Formats: sequence, structure tokens, C-alpha cells
Amino acid sequence: MTIRVLLADDQALMRATFRTLIDSCDDMVVIGEASDGREAVELAHAHHPDIVLMDIRMPGMDGLTATAAICRDPELSATRVLVLTTYETEEYVARALQAGASGFLGKDATVDELFTGIRTVASGEPLLSRGATRSLIARFLTVRPSHDRPVRPQRLAHLTSREREVMALAANGKSNEGIADILAISPLTVRTHIQRAMAKLDARDRAQLIVIAYQTGLVQPARAAD
Repeated sequence: MTIRVLLADDQALMRATFRTLIDSCDDMVVIGEASDGREAVELAHAHHPDIVLMDIRMPGMDGLTATAAICRDPELSATRVLVLTTYETEEYVARALQAGASGFLGKDATVDELFTGIRTVASGEPLLSRGATRSLIARFLTVRPSHDRPVRPQRLAHLTSREREVMALAANGKSNEGIADILAISPLTVRTHIQRAMAKLDARDRAQLIVIAYQTGLVQPARAAD
């Protein structure tokens, strides 16, 4: 399967560089370029890409606002956003995840890391860069902006105890194989529990499942060392 990528960056040189790199891969192709967030949303509707490679700081509608618009649109449920930016801070990572992004990668990433990131997000797995500190991201995720609706623990009521257990382990960074080892079940069974939890919670992907786990209090952020 060829991964269809939409580029969103206000710098033409960056878009040209990413296009050259991505088009050099047999399993990827760039299907459009946007110079700002509004154009990214419009092109996402027009082309339904698998991945939007989204910059954060752009004129007009920024990348985080565009990410939220894409991720909240039912017509674009199959489109995932990979945020790629120079501003690699925990706050930006958390805000990107809150907006619905499936991954976050700094612009200092290597070419191989870029390709791996695109493939990872396209497969439905979350991606956090080396610069993203999990405990700090978790703290930002538990602080709800005043304009957002509260995410209530009752939202988890329809999950089975095993689904909540698997979801919590996933939110703590465990892979399917790691969860399988801890719970003495098969990785396929773990994947089934993850998929069922995503369906029940209307989560786009594993990254959004992690966001919900923190915002509902299923998982608590780690305390900073004294």
C-alpha cells in the first residue's frame, strides 16, 4: 500500500525538500502541498490523504488549529496528522495530541526517522520524538483548557476491566508485545482489546486512546523526582 502524504508548511523550500525525500520512497507519495493551515484543511478534504505532515507555526490558521479541524471531521477519520516542527517542547507535543495529532517529530529528525515516523503513524501507532518527555506530556494532558468540555471518568464505563488494563499499560508506553508479556496473553489479543477500546471511546488511533487515558484519570502522570 502506498502512503499518501499531504505537506503543510509555510516554507516552500521545506516543502520541496520533504517532497523530494518522500517521493524517493517506493511506499510513499506526496499528493499535495499547503502553505498554511486553512489550505491544509481544504486539501485534506479534496484528497483524503493518509498522512498530513503538519508544521505548527504558519500564517493565518496555524498547524494546531488545522490539526483539530481535520481530526474532528468525520469525513477525514482515516486521515492522521504527524506534526513536524522546530518547536519541540512538551507543551507543543501535548497540545498537538489534544488537537488529535497521532505523532510528533522534530525537524532535526534524520531522514530515516522521518520515514519511520510516517510509516508508524500510518499504521495507527502513536509517535513521540526523542525530545518528548512522557511524564511532562502527561502533566500537560491532564490540564484541560477552559474552553474544552471535561473528559469524565464515566466515559470508561463501557470498557471491560481487561480493556481498561490494556489501555492503561498502552498509556504508560508499553508496546503490544510488552503488554502481552505483563498480562500473559498474546499480542493479537492485546491488539483486539486496544481496537475495542478505541471503538467504544471513539478514538481515532492509539495516540488518542493515550490522551483519553490521562484525561479521564485512568493513568496518572508520574511525579517529578524530589
